[in-house]
Amino acid sequence: MTTTKFSGTDRYVADEELMMAVNAAVTLERPLLIKGEPGTGKTQLAAEVARALNKPLLEWHIKSTTKARQGLYEYDAVARLRDSQLGEDRVKDIGNYINPGKLWEAFESARQPVLLIDEIDKADIEFPNDLLQELDRMEFFVYETQQSVRAEHRPIIIITSNNEKELPDAFLRRCFFHYIRFPSREIMARIVEVHYPGLKKSLLNEALNVFFDVREVRGLKKKPSTSELLDWIKLLLADEIPEDTLRDKDGKKLMPIMHGALLKNEQDVHLFEQLVFLNKRNAR
Repeated sequence: MTTTKFSGTDRYVADEELMMAVNAAVTLERPLLIKGEPGTGKTQLAAEVARALNKPLLEWHIKSTTKARQGLYEYDAVARLRDSQLGEDRVKDIGNYINPGKLWEAFESARQPVLLIDEIDKADIEFPNDLLQELDRMEFFVYETQQSVRAEHRPIIIITSNNEKELPDAFLRRCFFHYIRFPSREIMARIVEVHYPGLKKSLLNEALNVFFDVREVRGLKKKPSTSELLDWIKLLLADEIPEDTLRDKDGKKLMPIMHGALLKNEQDVHLFEQLVFLNKRNAR
């Protein structure tokens, strides 16, 4: 069933602020710029918006070498030169060597699509500015073929950033911005239940206790995210670990069981060994 408002899905738990941000961006016909720490569901959001609104999804994953022009199209001059040397007939039509990018695909979509521009801050600092005109006018010009490409339907554009670089003010002015806060304990419990329906409440509570205790340790280089919690719970279930094992009854355990699912570098493991439960024991 098609809906005009995003309210999350059966596999994506969205809070009221996020739902408001998505719907506001759709109403304003502006790109939605999403920030938030890793593991908060930034990239997955686009897929779930497309699913909820029954729209096609196009994904443009940005790398450090990505140029804005690649989102429009690329002209394969090397292939044309090779074909000309081989005497191929197709070389007469330069359009055979124009490869549409994701923006072109979005503009020509028969139905309004959801376009994800993922991790825009990975690219060169000029990358966002190079897209301003196309995102404003919803059209661009192909110089090689002398054709203008206009959007059939203005796409719903969702842009994610990990804050690796500051984005230009001119670009920010054209976006609706939302920062996804890390889920509260209540929201996190709902997220876990989506992935592991029927999980024992007692095990869920103990797992969340450990997880949020780890996140509260000062000085962690990388706090565990939602995806790490889900992986950890999967391991607990696979090994049938009882919730009693997760409880720190005597304060002598320094590390949670199978901590490699939660802590992802040696600095954090060492810090955790030195501080976490040692601090709790000294406080007693």
